Amino acid sequence: MDKSRLEIKVGLFVFIGLALLAVLLIQFSKGASLFRGTYELRLHAANVGGLKQRAGVLLAGVQVGSVSDIKLANDGKSVTILLSIYKENKIYHDARFVIEMSGFLGDQYVSIIPTTNSPPVLQDGADVVCQEPFNLQEVARSASGFIQRIDETAKKLDDSVTDLRRVVLNEQTLTNFSATMHNLRTLSEQAMGTVNDVNALVATNGSQINLAVSNVVFFSQELMHLANAAEGVLATNSTDITTAVKNIESSTEVLKSMLNDIQSGKGLAGTMIRNEQLATNVQAIANNLAITSSNLNRLGLWHFLWHHEPLRTNAPATSLHH
Repeated sequence: MDKSRLEIKVGLFVFIGLALLAVLLIQFSKGASLFRGTYELRLHAANVGGLKQRAGVLLAGVQVGSVSDIKLANDGKSVTILLSIYKENKIYHDARFVIEMSGFLGDQYVSIIPTTNSPPVLQDGADVVCQEPFNLQEVARSASGFIQRIDETAKKLDDSVTDLRRVVLNEQTLTNFSATMHNLRTLSEQAMGTVNDVNALVATNGSQINLAVSNVVFFSQELMHLANAAEGVLATNSTDITTAVKNIESSTEVLKSMLNDIQSGKGLAGTMIRNEQLATNVQAIANNLAITSSNLNRLGLWHFLWHHEPLRTNAPATSLHH
């Protein structure tokens, strides 16, 4: 009898201990407490990353609930996260929901970031949107692609440097460049010598240069005086100059009129030019006079007077009478 009663007591003690242990485990775990009322929020996200069920929900760093369930949305493209929030914690509709990570490689949780706390307050069953979590693997893949592109760029750069060394920085090019630099140095030295010679020439012929400059200045002054004098002459004799110009114009008109008369056959000159017979006679007379003067020069005047020989002419005599 005593033995059976002892077994009952031991069994009852073990059951109570197990019950208390279960309560303590639930109380101190990340799940909701059995003795605290909660309300549910439906959190929608494109990706939950490494978020797990019973993960904590923190408001400004203080745990206000836990993740009760995670399931795929009906559209098959997003995820719905069910949050169990303690009733005593009010969350306003302008709060931001973000999936964050504890440390660098720690567990992920839902962080609620309050802003202005503008009403209304989120009620049970409200739908909210969550930002995507930081995906370390995606960043690693992006970094891997970026590093690969950098490696390809480095290879292209190395090939370019190799080509540059082969084409540009070869021995012949460097020799030519060295010769060019030597020639440039020689040219600069010669230029410096020329400048020094010019400076020495200027220094030794300073008085002559000053004299030449003075002569140029004096010549320019004389030119100014001559210009002023010419301007004065023009100013004082402008009337006479105008009259002379008019006289020249009048003489030009008279000459032009005379030439017109001659061309039209007016007057003696015009008649001689227009009359072909008269022009021929005048030409014959001129030829005869030329022959006569030639004979006088050859034979003398005395021989011409005592010997009445006819003069030889090269052209037939022509009558002056029509």
